[in-house]
Amino acid sequence: MLWMQGKAELFTLEDAVREVAGQPVASWKKPGVTAIPTGRYRIIIDHSQRFGKDMPHVLNIEGFEGIRIHSGNTSVDTEGCILLGYGANLLAGTVQQSLAACHMFSEELNKLLDRDEVWLTISSPAN
Repeated sequence: MLWMQGKAELFTLEDAVREVAGQPVASWKKPGVTAIPTGRYRIIIDHSQRFGKDMPHVLNIEGFEGIRIHSGNTSVDTEGCILLGYGANLLAGTVQQSLAACHMFSEELNKLLDRDEVWLTISSPAN
């Protein structure tokens, strides 16, 4: 779930959590199919060369580069990034209405960024 200012707003979909606490990222990361590690990361909106447009960018993740928050429906679409949706099918591992969810998120993020820095806290499902 993506929580914004203390309220559950959107479903998220990421790759498999492979993080091993206390171990270097290189020892557990499988490129393109691993969720980013737990932690607190700054988010900005900047231009993505890959997608050809401005989008949310999660910064300074050890062992990861170019992590974006974008639309998609299955883990095949993530490649380490975070997908958003208004709905989810947990059994199928999908999110729904992703384009609309990403549009809303980007609008809200822009408003927040106009006032201050924005930070994303990633926690494991067990936390």
